[in-house]
Amino acid sequence: MKSIVLLSAHMQQLLFNLTLAIRSLNNNRLRLMLTISIIALGLWALIGILTCIEVLKASVSSNFSRMGANSFQITNEVIKRNRRGRPTELKLIKYDEARLFAQQYTFPNTLVGLSMRGSMIAIARYESQKTNPNIMTMGVDENYLTISDTKLELGRNFTPDELTSGTPVCIIGNGITKKLFKNKPKQAIDQVISIGDIKYRIVGVAATKGGSMIMNADNLVLIPLQNARNTYGNRRSLVVSVMVKHATQKSVAAEEAEGLFRRIRKIPLGDDANFAVVQNDGLTQDLFEIIKYIGLAALVIGIITLVGSVIGLMNIMLVSVAERTREIGISKALGARSSTIKSQFLTESILISLLGGMLGIALGLLTGNLLGLLFDTGFIIPWLWITIGVALCAMVGIISGLFPAIKASKLDPIQALRYE
Repeated sequence: MKSIVLLSAHMQQLLFNLTLAIRSLNNNRLRLMLTISIIALGLWALIGILTCIEVLKASVSSNFSRMGANSFQITNEVIKRNRRGRPTELKLIKYDEARLFAQQYTFPNTLVGLSMRGSMIAIARYESQKTNPNIMTMGVDENYLTISDTKLELGRNFTPDELTSGTPVCIIGNGITKKLFKNKPKQAIDQVISIGDIKYRIVGVAATKGGSMIMNADNLVLIPLQNARNTYGNRRSLVVSVMVKHATQKSVAAEEAEGLFRRIRKIPLGDDANFAVVQNDGLTQDLFEIIKYIGLAALVIGIITLVGSVIGLMNIMLVSVAERTREIGISKALGARSSTIKSQFLTESILISLLGGMLGIALGLLTGNLLGLLFDTGFIIPWLWITIGVALCAMVGIISGLFPAIKASKLDPIQALRYE
């Protein structure tokens, strides 16, 4: 019973302190807005950058999962360093080398696919409709859809005859369907579109896959590999993709693939390879490691800004103590204890800090998720960092208000009443 009475008394005191704090803040709205803005700026920077980082993580995971967790690539499109840490020049992967690898690679339960990037800024046209110059074209073989986990909403894959002869047919992404055929994929099949100066007949429409930080898969046009070689020339590097049945086999399969490709290129034993074998999960971890350091830098920036917020809020609270000196003197003359005065000013400081924190968190979430709209990753809420942000705001309020609150509680009531 006694504990319930004490709890009720504490609640009444808290409500009384909140009422006084709100009344005081309402009397100084301009100062309140400036103080809240200082604190919100720090949380805005912190939560905004960290939300962007979570968006980038989601985008990286989404992008590399498209090539499948059980796959790896042989490519020249990444930076590789030799044993001394210096960049190694990677040679273009020629068509003959890639075909020879596909014929000789005999690791059990694997699927090998060849692909070649065409244009990154193509424009697709159908009748009077056309896309923005952000269409990516890729030459692929019959295994690309399986290895990249690309599902077809309508239509079919390329036939062996189309692949061999380089027939001008294509499979288009869902985003292109929305633009050229008003989101009616059934109307797209067997229609002829122009990619640059070349006309292609549509044989398939890919299901929606969304965008990533590297490319938007819905703005992708797939064409037969031989057609891509005829259109864009033979001096473009190919990418060899290998999918294994079980993820546990991937490391061994990648080592065997590297050994075979070294033999195809006649690279002497002990020399650095002039190509790269990229495992998606390993590259993802490397990118996450870089993103982690960006996050630490963002945390430092946010903390520095919050330190400035502490100084600004403390100055505001000291001004508030000076302005309300007579009020404090009257309260003490009427019997208010020093602990009551102290709790009143601490409550006001914490309330200001939390209001600024909530504004900063809201702005940070909105800013960070603008990047999410670009990469189509959905709305991301970094709950851990929001919790840390709220805790930091409470600490800012306590630290900033503690010294002014102690100063106010120690004022002599007679001297305070004389203050002008």
